[in-house]
Amino acid sequence: MNNAEALKKIAGEAACEFVKTGMRVGLGTGSTVKYTVLELGRRIKEEGLNIVGVPTSVATQNLATEVGIPLVELGSLDGLDIVIDGTDEFDPHFQLIKGGGAALLREKIVAQQSAAMVVVADDRKQVDCLGAFGIPIEITPFACDVTVSVLASMLNCNVELRMDGDAHVLTDNGNCIADARIGPTINDPITTESNILNVAGVVQVGLFNNMCDAVVLASGDGVQTLMNPKGRL
Repeated sequence: MNNAEALKKIAGEAACEFVKTGMRVGLGTGSTVKYTVLELGRRIKEEGLNIVGVPTSVATQNLATEVGIPLVELGSLDGLDIVIDGTDEFDPHFQLIKGGGAALLREKIVAQQSAAMVVVADDRKQVDCLGAFGIPIEITPFACDVTVSVLASMLNCNVELRMDGDAHVLTDNGNCIADARIGPTINDPITTESNILNVAGVVQVGLFNNMCDAVVLASGDGVQTLMNPKGRL
């Protein structure tokens, strides 16, 4: 395991401290939160942890099932106690960019239904200004090139459809993913999110604003938990 992967494992496992017996837990998607899912599965098996989970992607669903986490449909619950998810970037105001794993729509639905959101990350994801990663945007396949063109004009940057060889990358919902190469320029992520969502053809955008309550951050110096002073935890 290389150093970056080791940091992901440390952060992913440390976030499990927020999970208590009886909780309804949103299970995020990505290479860091994978370790959260594995640790929760271990705690269920070895420590008798009693939880139910709601996965944010087919990949997470498959992993959670494999490690023995009981899963339920989000609509069968009256909300969630917590969601643990990864991030591609977070800024000093705990605003996020997500969607590198193409699961942003389901991730945002689950996050909005959660009483608290804990993000797991390594220190490469901590930025002063959002945007260097780009903005993942889920769009409908219909006239997707037109939608991309409108977004590029509005954002004044290159917007590219995410590809897998000659085929469009499709989300678990059957939609396309576009990446806006906007650079670290997002000084007002709330307005940016609203403007993108106003474009016909856009399903959801990977700006997660005013959702994150804490970041479990791993670095070469160890793990620290950054608490959002305006958060719910």
